[in-house]
Amino acid sequence: MSSQSKQPWDGILPVLQSKQEQQAYYDKIARVYDLLADRSEQPMREKGLKLLAPQPGERHLEIGYATGHTLVELAEAVGPEGRVFGIDLSPKMAQLAAQSIERAGVADRVQLVVGDAAHLPYPDSFVDGIFTSFTLELFHTDEIPQVLSECRRVLKGGGRLVVVSLSREGKRDWMVKAFEWTHRHFPNLLDCRPIYVRRAMESVGFQIVQAQLDHMWVPVEIVLGKKD
Repeated sequence: MSSQSKQPWDGILPVLQSKQEQQAYYDKIARVYDLLADRSEQPMREKGLKLLAPQPGERHLEIGYATGHTLVELAEAVGPEGRVFGIDLSPKMAQLAAQSIERAGVADRVQLVVGDAAHLPYPDSFVDGIFTSFTLELFHTDEIPQVLSECRRVLKGGGRLVVVSLSREGKRDWMVKAFEWTHRHFPNLLDCRPIYVRRAMESVGFQIVQAQLDHMWVPVEIVLGKKD
């Protein structure tokens, strides 16, 4: 079977924690999240933001905003006439993100909610762009198409979605196997797992504009999709 004909969910490991357990975990680590993850995630996130290319006056949504670094960059890019929205499962992350936004002086153009991206609280055709990094791989497998379909719903025609995620594409070396072994046996420590990003986006109707495979300590897909 060719990579083009494979299904988006082939071989993806299940998520082993409930939403309540995930929320409790991220609330617990919120104050040390940047120390744990930001150094490795930040270069991948910046590449994704470059693909999204937010413009002055646009509306953008971030799914999984964590401590708020990307919200600040989006708010600075869209300027005073633009608007930025964010949704995250963790109330503690929301508190820290709000503080980051306030310090950056962009609170007047950012609106945060605590919620589940499988049910986005926004109307149809609401935003020009959506950005999510290291978040889609946290959703249960059957929720991934639901989240992406919700993204497509709230995007305007011609709107763009950028997903940065751990990926099962590319060579499955010992690091990937070790990562997945840890996820299976210690989901409370490693609750995310590699997925197929481009395939998943295509499966719900996104036109793929650009896709690149990068590496952190495991492969990372950075994919730009467009709503027709």
